Amino acid sequence: MKKLLFAATVLSAAAIGPGFAQLDLSQPPVGKEAGTFMIRARAIGVLPENNSSSISIIGGHVSATNQAAPELDFSYFFTDHIAAELIAASTRHNISATGTSVGNVDVGSAWILPPTLTLQYHFLPHSRFSPYVGAGVTVAFWYATNPANPPVTHFTVGNNVGAALQAGVDYNFSGHWFANFDIKQIFLNADAHIDALGTTVKAHTALDPLVIGAGIGYRF
Repeated sequence: MKKLLFAATVLSAAAIGPGFAQLDLSQPPVGKEAGTFMIRARAIGVLPENNSSSISIIGGHVSATNQAAPELDFSYFFTDHIAAELIAASTRHNISATGTSVGNVDVGSAWILPPTLTLQYHFLPHSRFSPYVGAGVTVAFWYATNPANPPVTHFTVGNNVGAALQAGVDYNFSGHWFANFDIKQIFLNADAHIDALGTTVKAHTALDPLVIGAGIGYRF
């Protein structure tokens, strides 16, 4: 967790710092308008909650590690208040099974690509400080699974779809530039098939990751 927070802090500072060096409050805010779009670059921390785990045959609990990563998102404003946002990011997580009848097992690692589309409401689109909320859907694609050492010889994680809730704020600090802080709760299940010791073990967990991000954006 400390490494995750440190990495997220460094990435956030790198993204936001140059923008705040140009801080100019003498100009009126540009704000957000219908027919415009915004691109943001964020540093995110992905924190799986690993709820409601079950593992066949050996029992135990599924655990996926936290991760920090860069993220891009694209927003289009249908009206001054209503926008759609699509995020693009990919993270690698180590997966393990703990408290099983054969002890703790290092399953391996896998990458997840979870494009998330949300519909947002922006409360104060013409103000310098502009909070918003959103709700939408996440489609999770798992790829590049890499099993750990024996006894695990192969494993797969199935793709899935889940709901997403969002809250955040943009701060128009200079011209068309915005600082951003964003938090999402994604409700996402994961099902895995793990080949080990000549048998296949099925595992299920509610990953339900909390995604916390900070960065900088430009409104076109």
